[in-house]
Amino acid sequence: MDSVSEILWQPSSSRIANANITAFVRQVESKTGQSLPDFNAVHAWSVAQPGVFWECLWDFCGLPPRSPDERTVENRDHMPGARWFPDSRINFASHLLTRRDDSPAMVFRSENLVRRVVSHAELYGQVADIAAALRSIGVEAGDRVCAFMPNMPETISAMLASASLGAIWSSCSPDFGVQGVLDRFGQIEPKVLFSADGYFYNGDSHHSLDKLNAIRAGLPSLEKVVVVPLVTDQPDVRRITDGVLLEEFLVPTDSIEFKKLPFNHPLYIMYSSGTTGVPKAIIHGAGGTLLQHLKEHRLHADVHPGDRLFYFTTCGWMMWNWLVSGLASDAILGLYDGSPFYPDGNVLFDFVSEEKMNIFGTSAKFIDAANKAGIYPKETHDLTDLRSVLSTGSPLMPEGFDYVYQSIKEDVCLSSISGGTDIVSCFVLGNPTLPVRRGEIQCKGLGMQVEVRDDSGEILEPGQKGELTCRNSFPCMPIGFWGDPKGQKYHAAYFDKFSNIWCHGDYVAETEHGGMIIYGRSDAVLNPGGVRIGTAEIYRQAEQIDQVIESLVVGQQFDGDVRVVLFVRLRDGAVLDSDLADAIRTKIRQNTTPRHVPARIVQVSDIPRTKSGKIVELAVRKVIHGELVKNREALANPEALDLFADLPELKH
Repeated sequence: MDSVSEILWQPSSSRIANANITAFVRQVESKTGQSLPDFNAVHAWSVAQPGVFWECLWDFCGLPPRSPDERTVENRDHMPGARWFPDSRINFASHLLTRRDDSPAMVFRSENLVRRVVSHAELYGQVADIAAALRSIGVEAGDRVCAFMPNMPETISAMLASASLGAIWSSCSPDFGVQGVLDRFGQIEPKVLFSADGYFYNGDSHHSLDKLNAIRAGLPSLEKVVVVPLVTDQPDVRRITDGVLLEEFLVPTDSIEFKKLPFNHPLYIMYSSGTTGVPKAIIHGAGGTLLQHLKEHRLHADVHPGDRLFYFTTCGWMMWNWLVSGLASDAILGLYDGSPFYPDGNVLFDFVSEEKMNIFGTSAKFIDAANKAGIYPKETHDLTDLRSVLSTGSPLMPEGFDYVYQSIKEDVCLSSISGGTDIVSCFVLGNPTLPVRRGEIQCKGLGMQVEVRDDSGEILEPGQKGELTCRNSFPCMPIGFWGDPKGQKYHAAYFDKFSNIWCHGDYVAETEHGGMIIYGRSDAVLNPGGVRIGTAEIYRQAEQIDQVIESLVVGQQFDGDVRVVLFVRLRDGAVLDSDLADAIRTKIRQNTTPRHVPARIVQVSDIPRTKSGKIVELAVRKVIHGELVKNREALANPEALDLFADLPELKH
């Protein structure tokens, strides 16, 4: 790691002055008498006085005043066990539905070129009608309402209607297979399922009713299946048991009865990737989700009222939940459903340009792919309104930073962010008042005491690689896992390694600037000869070779040790001959260490990934060792796993 990373962007003085975080700090200083001259001081205060920090955030975001006898936190130092705002009562949906005027709440575009603008009045009206319909069939607080839906306005309406009643929402994207849906929803016994009749992807329409019929058969707890037309105007739902079209399900009404519930009442059930077993069902509370998202949107992403916020995501990825919360900051949401590369790699930039998006979020893999494809939106699109680019899903390589500034826009705050489904938010993320340094995540999240530890639990100095941990409790910690009444699975997932400290499972290093570099998942770390190597260190070098589109690296148990095996997907027509293999090895050796150099390099035609685009090193590691991958349904392209079985190159 370079001792000093190159600064690629500096915020202007006017941007700093007008940033939400600047206003927040002024308010804190006025209220507390603290002197907070820079972000390091603000962060240090936020973790030294977490109760005061979250109270100040509550007030800054305009949440309803709390009475003096309402506690801020109970068992603050217990992880798990802390309970934030235990006496407060809220309704999540009410904070996302504060307006009923004709101004836009969201802009939706589908791959089939349909464009819809939904006003606040229309959104409120549809949520009201769905909520009344759910109430009419007996849906109550704590019941589960699920969705097998594309990223479209009706999905948001159904979620908000569910939340208004205190029901618990869970969603999958419609490209999931039947078993993948049942592995998730089957655990939680939903009462209602929302589904579109199909979806559009990569130039084709995909009908969902046959899958929906099989899903309905596998979920005996369902009392109603609500079908939203998308691919056809009037889908035939008669063969779906308890099936009804959305328009026939609605109960027209003028208002929403928002049920006030405890701050920690369950809001969402979300799922781990499930690539090595049945996915864990993670329960998230309404208040913690709301407060954390308000913090990240307003302070870290600098969302202002009327800003246009677009994150390219599906309903099976936590970034959908994160995006939807933008309504609580009075943002106009951008929803795009379809392939990011159909008809070509410009489609997302078309949406950003034509809809004048201010904040655009996507995956690091999309940025890498756009770079490899030679897409140059800086020259082809009007991105005048774009202020920030967000990236997550996997580490954004330094070359990805270069691409954003060289090919997308020079004056933009590039925020690489990282956290996960586990906390439905981030541990480390962006800051509009700090410089962007090449290859670095800008800062730690406010209120999150993030530290890097070695295996013995000792805190490491900047530049040393270790485990990403969080020492203090925070409001968006999960309530627990579904079907884990004693909390044993929950404890094992995050607290077994270090007592009373959250261990996230990322292999990282803090920088001398207070930023973070992520080298991959800890459980995917390579260990040849006992030396720990982050997978991202190898990807960065291999994918700089022009012929390499993407790569995947694993450790193979071989001859009493672990050897590094690199799989590469090449450009059309390219072949992995000895010259190319030597070029890859040379590149890795020159820019890392001899330990990083793969013992075997193997060409494959595809690389398996989750529905949200993350490559699955653990599943491939199982396949090359002849072990069973139990949950192939979690993958977007499960057939790709077969490419790694019984490879002759790995027999010697």
